[in-house]
Amino acid sequence: MILSIRLRRILAGTTALGFAAIAHPVAAQEISDSHLRAARSALSAMGATEGFDLILPEAAIELKNTLIQNNPDLVPVISRTVDEQAIALASRRSDLERESALTYARTFTEEELGALAEFYSSATGQKLLEVGPEVTQEVFRAAEIWQNGIARDLSQNVGNALQEEVDRDVDTDVELELEAPQAQ
Repeated sequence: MILSIRLRRILAGTTALGFAAIAHPVAAQEISDSHLRAARSALSAMGATEGFDLILPEAAIELKNTLIQNNPDLVPVISRTVDEQAIALASRRSDLERESALTYARTFTEEELGALAEFYSSATGQKLLEVGPEVTQEVFRAAEIWQNGIARDLSQNVGNALQEEVDRDVDTDVELELEAPQAQ
């Protein structure tokens, strides 16, 4: 359940970061402290960077596994060393928070960031974070079904219209080949 919530928040945060990347940035200017605080507040309300907490631990686990597989006789040393080095790098997590906040601050005005924080702190915003990924998935499924139906209907309608044109313009009983040849 916790993993599911984290994955939803990661997806919501990633989506929000993607929207921020394509939105029109605020004019190039120095970002004020209050603007940066508003960006951090919006990011926090969205849980946009929570999923990034797993980056360093997962990298450490992957590195341990690789090193241990190649050097099984050094398990204690590898484990201790990787853990120590990972802990030493943990303070750099704040760099990612700052860069994320700067990205939002460059993209949204301070007022917009306040509105985002307010919305995502509301019950509706929290619900969107919780169920948004599933709703989006369902919308994409519906769009795929719709696309297939539209393509089928377009093909049938064009085929019928073309057949009518051929029948009207040609005196013979020419049957228009509408189906694509089957691949063998």
